[in-house]
Formats: sequence, structure tokens, C-alpha cells
Amino acid sequence: MLIEIVSDVVCPWCFIGRRRLQRALALRPDLPHRILWRVFQLNPEMPAQGIDRQAYLTAKFGGTLHAGRIYDSIAKAGEAEGINFRFDRIRRTPNSQNAHRLSRFAHRSGQQDAMIGALFKAYFEEGEDIGRIDVLADIAASLGLDRSATIEFLLGSSEREAVLAEDRSARRLGINGVPCFIIDGKYALSGAQDPEFFLPLFDLGRQDQNSSAAAE
Repeated sequence: MLIEIVSDVVCPWCFIGRRRLQRALALRPDLPHRILWRVFQLNPEMPAQGIDRQAYLTAKFGGTLHAGRIYDSIAKAGEAEGINFRFDRIRRTPNSQNAHRLSRFAHRSGQQDAMIGALFKAYFEEGEDIGRIDVLADIAASLGLDRSATIEFLLGSSEREAVLAEDRSARRLGINGVPCFIIDGKYALSGAQDPEFFLPLFDLGRQDQNSSAAAE
């Protein structure tokens, strides 16, 4: 079963959604599956170097007071999933394009899901600027990827157009918020839903597979 996840690595609900998906999969331990992360950029017009966090919050939410209330509720939801959101550590809101490129680079060695998890943790729990190439290279190295090769990849243009194209494709499909989970290209679930909401889609996907096998 293919589970495609349309998300952005600077989306806190995507971090929560990943944990809830993992819990849902634990309820179906015999379900063969493959996870593929798809690109969505919450801030496609973000400058390449990112922007100061306070300036971002003012532009997006009208100030830190309103943003604080929103992030407090996110932090409580994250705590229930074992996530220690530290929004206070974030100094810059990054452009996520290179992080998405790194995700695709990690996919080549079968480590895309681990990379996404590491990017979420670095940004939301440690306050790292995941728009910086040196930070991304350190994250890659922590997963056993070659740091020099990662830097060479990120300094080049490989996968850049693919990332932009995937973002455009998601919007053409009507996806305007993330996370969005797509099961076997047929069934979609939007938002960071609780584990029990995934189970009917898993069962539908399994039924489809069984029907296809029986028809062969």
C-alpha cells in the first residue's frame, strides 16, 4: 500500500500528522506499506534566506499575541504525541525548498521518512534554521549520509524544478492545506487526524488490493 503524504517541513501539524499516522500503522502491524513524502510549500514566496521569525509572525498573524495563542494549542496537541514543540527557539522562518530537495536526495537511499522526521525535530524541537545548507548537511550526516555529497547536491540545482513542479501539482489537485494523506492514489484524508480516521482508508486499500489479486 502506497501512502503519499503532501506536507511541508515547516508545518507543525504535519509533524503531528506523521506521529498520528505512525500510531495508526501500529494498529495494523500486518499492513504492508510504503510511505512517500510529497512537496507542499506553505510559503512559496519566502526569500531564499528566510525571514526573521518575529517579522514573519507579524506579517502572518498580526503579531506575536495572536500567534502565541495558536502555537500554544499546537504545542498541547504535540505534547500528546510526544513532540516537544519549542517555538521560542525558532529565530528565522526558512524557505523550505532546500529541505524538500534534501528529502528527495534521502529518498535515493531509502531514508526519506527518517529525513523528514529529522527535519521536523531539528526545526520544531531544536530551533535549527533548516534553510541553511550547513544545517541540512549536518542533519543528513546524522542519518549516515555523506556530508560532502549532501553539500554538493544542495549547492547544485538537482531536484529543484521537481520540487517546484510537485508543489504546483498539489495545488492543481486542490490541495491548499497540509498534511494531506493519499492512500494508493484513491483515498485522501486531510489534516492531522487521529489514528482511527486512517483505519477505514487502510481497510479500503486492502480490499482493493485483494480484489485486484482475485481478478488476476
